[in-house]
Amino acid sequence: MTEARQALGELGERVAARWLERGGWRVLERRYRCGHRDIDLVIGREDTVAFVEVKTRRSTRYGDPVEAVNWRKRKELARSAQAWIDRRRGGIARGPTVYRFDVVAVLIEGARVRVRHLPDAFRLPVRPPTRD
Repeated sequence: MTEARQALGELGERVAARWLERGGWRVLERRYRCGHRDIDLVIGREDTVAFVEVKTRRSTRYGDPVEAVNWRKRKELARSAQAWIDRRRGGIARGPTVYRFDVVAVLIEGARVRVRHLPDAFRLPVRPPTRD
């Protein structure tokens, strides 16, 4: 990945985090890494934990940013999310926690920034944590 693409991605993640926080979410983790996989943002609110993939683009010339979250990326997100859950043995609430996958598209065109949040963008099986 080139430095320019990496910088754009990091900017998009910061924009998305601020946007989600304004919407009442709390950022639990940024850029969570599990081996070579990562989750851009892990956010929480009440009994819900969302694993967020942020896609940032400078235009829609090559398609909508959301389209870049293909089946392979979804499988990687599910594996990373399961590792996050297993390491924390739960989420943020005392009761049952709902886990979901969100996508945030950030489009930066010059000085104009557009953010689109797709809550519960796709579903994949994730096991609840085991309690010892």
